Amino acid sequence: MAGALSAGEQGLDFSLAQKTTVILLCALTALISHLALAVFNDGVRPFMLDFIQGRSNRSATTAVSFGLSAGFIFGLGAPMALSTGVLNPWLLFLPTDVLGLLAPKKWLAPLLGGAWGALVVFGLNGANDIAHDLPVDFLTAMQQMATPILFLFTLFPVLAITRQFGKLRGGIAGVVELALVILTMKLWPDVFPGAAAMAVGVVMLIGFATAKDMRQRRADREEKAKAEVSEGKDASTGPERPVTEAELEDPMLSLFSASATRLRKHLPLFMVLGAGVCLLAQMHVFGGGEATSFLIAKEDYTGAAQVDFYRVFGFIPLIATTALASGAYAIAGFTFVYPVGYLLPSPWLALLAGAAIFAIEVLALSWIGRMLGRLPSVRDSSEHLRNAISESLWLAILFGSLLAANTMGGGLGILIVGGLYLLNEAMGRVVVRMAAAPAAVLVGGVLLNLLYWLDLFTPVKS
Repeated sequence: MAGALSAGEQGLDFSLAQKTTVILLCALTALISHLALAVFNDGVRPFMLDFIQGRSNRSATTAVSFGLSAGFIFGLGAPMALSTGVLNPWLLFLPTDVLGLLAPKKWLAPLLGGAWGALVVFGLNGANDIAHDLPVDFLTAMQQMATPILFLFTLFPVLAITRQFGKLRGGIAGVVELALVILTMKLWPDVFPGAAAMAVGVVMLIGFATAKDMRQRRADREEKAKAEVSEGKDASTGPERPVTEAELEDPMLSLFSASATRLRKHLPLFMVLGAGVCLLAQMHVFGGGEATSFLIAKEDYTGAAQVDFYRVFGFIPLIATTALASGAYAIAGFTFVYPVGYLLPSPWLALLAGAAIFAIEVLALSWIGRMLGRLPSVRDSSEHLRNAISESLWLAILFGSLLAANTMGGGLGILIVGGLYLLNEAMGRVVVRMAAAPAAVLVGGVLLNLLYWLDLFTPVKS
């Protein structure tokens, strides 16, 4: 099991086809960001409406995008890529958000995006080789994050159920997930132990939420029928209440309709984007999340597909509502292209599947928005899922970073990395919380190497 839990020794030496795909995809995502059609950062998307409608200029929107993205790029995206040998969306798509918005001319955006993609595919391998040759190999030490991330991430459905539906149902979900993890480890040792547990946990959460919404809608209908009967009306055959003029002129509905129409006008471009993202996932040099990156590094593509598929349910409402409210979609869509890409055997199938998935998503946005309005508990579940994902990953990354610190520097390593993390907290989180611990490992690794060269530190023997 130990071997199965360690990240792969996969390097960052990409083939010509992989390099070309990354460069072209980064060029495309920068162009789409420049056109304000899509951005990857969910926090930036709400600001895009002001930019699209001319109430905010390009430089101000770029500043917002950089401020919300820089910590994830350098504190999470780069360390994860270097430690796993697998690219990730924080490293590729957050910078192209910024570069696309920064470019004053349409033709310049794809050039800047392509340049970033080239820097990633040609520069990371050299940085990786240099880091592995150092006396204190902090990149290999960072692979210690794999086990905490993979196993603690499994608990996110349990946290979401507990927060939304209480301790009893949360406790039941926790027992079920633990039993499934143990059963999987015993009967199918080559399968990612959290796969079945996460599947059941997500299904339980959606089932609880759907059942609650159905009960509420049934109760509302009964209450309405009683009210009509008390007023002397026939609840079953009485005339429907006419739609008022105010409802017809609901500004939010008008905005949603205009945003959906704007996105549909650029459907061919979105289909090209979906094809590119799905192709990159199919090449198995890209992982859509923290846990996924380690699974891709271990060549567990089925496990990676399962993990990213379950994450989708936490982000559909957020992406759909922000896209409809702002007129800007997500670079990876609802991220269905990730798991589909991992599992497809052919790049040509990936291109076709990615284009089809994005076409369906863009065309279905208005319908999804209406459905979410009718299922408030399901919509709330997605928020609880996102919070649970962030909470479980935060603990896993922090714990894994401290394990990496111990591996590369023992007690002194823990002191430096833990101290940097606590200092960041005390200073008001200069680096975002999720990225602070991996960033501290990188800084701590550099400091330990400096201490070694000053003859003040002896590396811990592996």
